[in-house]
Amino acid sequence: MKLVGVVLVSHSPKLAEGLAELVRELGGDQVPVIAAGGMDDGSLGTSYGRIERAVSEADQGAGVLLLGDLGSALLTVKTLLDEGVGQEARAVLADAPFVEGAVAAVVTASAGGDLESVRAAAEEARLFRKL
Repeated sequence: MKLVGVVLVSHSPKLAEGLAELVRELGGDQVPVIAAGGMDDGSLGTSYGRIERAVSEADQGAGVLLLGDLGSALLTVKTLLDEGVGQEARAVLADAPFVEGAVAAVVTASAGGDLESVRAAAEEARLFRKL
């Protein structure tokens, strides 16, 4: 069974890798979760090429959901998608909180959810109350 892949885009390589580690534990190793944090040299920032490679790596044929942390990470993803990168993978960006959205997306993907249900789960995570 092909599962939706998830790409985590952050300015910080450590933040993206840490979140990827967390959600892999929740979704098992079945869901391809790829961290695309920082620049290619490991510094803070967002790398178009790193995100592009992550989408390709996460693609199992069921689509790829991208989640971003802040401003320019989201702008980089939007630029990438506007230029047609990820079309073959059916890549989409979720308007979701980074941590809660990633958890909801990976849990839904691990249950076999399609790309739209994985995106919806991530976006609905903004409604989760902590108190």
